[in-house]
Amino acid sequence: MVRLAAASLAGTAIEFYDFFVYGTAAALVLGPLFFPTFSPVAGTLAAFGTFAVGFLARPLGSVLFGHIGDRHGRRPVMFASLMLTGASTVAVGFVPSYATLGVTAPVLLLVLRFLQGLGLGGEWGGAVLLTVEHAPEGRRALWASFPQVGPAVGFLLANGVMLGLSAGLSDAQFRDWGWRVPFWAAGLLAAGGLLLRTSLTETPQFRELAESGRRASAPLVEVARGHWRLVLLTAGALAVGYAIFYAVSTWALAYGTERLGVSRTVMLVCVMAAVAVKGVATPFAAMLGDRVGRRPMCLAGCAAAALWMFPMVGLLHTARPVLMFLGFTGALLAFIMMFAVVAAYLPELYEPRVRCTGAAVGYNLAGVVGGALTPIVATASAGGSGPPWGVAAYLTAIALLSLGCFALLPETLPSKSVTGPAVESAAA
Repeated sequence: MVRLAAASLAGTAIEFYDFFVYGTAAALVLGPLFFPTFSPVAGTLAAFGTFAVGFLARPLGSVLFGHIGDRHGRRPVMFASLMLTGASTVAVGFVPSYATLGVTAPVLLLVLRFLQGLGLGGEWGGAVLLTVEHAPEGRRALWASFPQVGPAVGFLLANGVMLGLSAGLSDAQFRDWGWRVPFWAAGLLAAGGLLLRTSLTETPQFRELAESGRRASAPLVEVARGHWRLVLLTAGALAVGYAIFYAVSTWALAYGTERLGVSRTVMLVCVMAAVAVKGVATPFAAMLGDRVGRRPMCLAGCAAAALWMFPMVGLLHTARPVLMFLGFTGALLAFIMMFAVVAAYLPELYEPRVRCTGAAVGYNLAGVVGGALTPIVATASAGGSGPPWGVAAYLTAIALLSLGCFALLPETLPSKSVTGPAVESAAA
């Protein structure tokens, strides 16, 4: 379990490094470099539009890799998804700017961002299922939380590299070539991740399915016919997590630097410190989820998020580093109350034969609802000189939507409920 958890954590960290480094670059430099004819705000919106394409690709990736995972095993998914995401991220670092290629430059950026999202759409399902299906029943949330720590590690890696380059280079050097270095580094990280995963074995549950001939012949068709309500409920339930995380990690960076005049370095440090707290808190929240249940943790996290969005926006608008850090930390702790147990919760909701497809599609559809639109909507609604209360209202509305969806989902902790088809019947 330690080896599995370490390999899953490393893989998700690398893939989310690739995904996050693009989001940070979109917030800081991609607008002027690839959309120079736009106004500053319009350029940022356009850059966030290319950022959103990655989220739109993720459900397609979950369908593609989910089919592989349910038909051929969880292990192949972890290799193929990491190779695709790593290669496309490295390629982003070589795309010339608008000044060199004209309109071809942002088009290439869109294509590569789409491929990034396609790979990441498969990574989560493969990594989580490989861990969950090996884990002992009473500690499933704890072991499954290690892949969930990966995004925090990936974010800290991506922004740590960006922070070092931003602090060590002049603004002209950073805009000219410095922002490309984190993308090039993705190649080395991907190679290391592939090496770590070579010793992993297939899960007992998939081997049993394969040996008994009970694998799904068309996993997506089975999910669409028998589990569509569950997919929609999980997508709506998880939307608030994506909305919170990308409001803090992407929109707040752009708002702080462009609207409040806070330096890139200060904003990155504030966000990174809050993400570090979130990463440390993840296994502790997961252990609590193994004791009290998955659903109560998720309901509490949604309620906390709904109550905290207005204070977070108010603290951000002060432009004071300590207060901004407190605002971000409160939001991310509410987020992790849900997402620490989600890696165990979603697979438990689906029967094993369609688990890779169902869990991954629900998880990544939530990214479209909560992650793709949040930086765009937040940037567009943050006008005026006062605090951007419209952003707070938007995030609160998503939290309430997710609260309602979680309320309609059943508990899956074995001592409190049942798993398998009965769960689907309850959700339906």
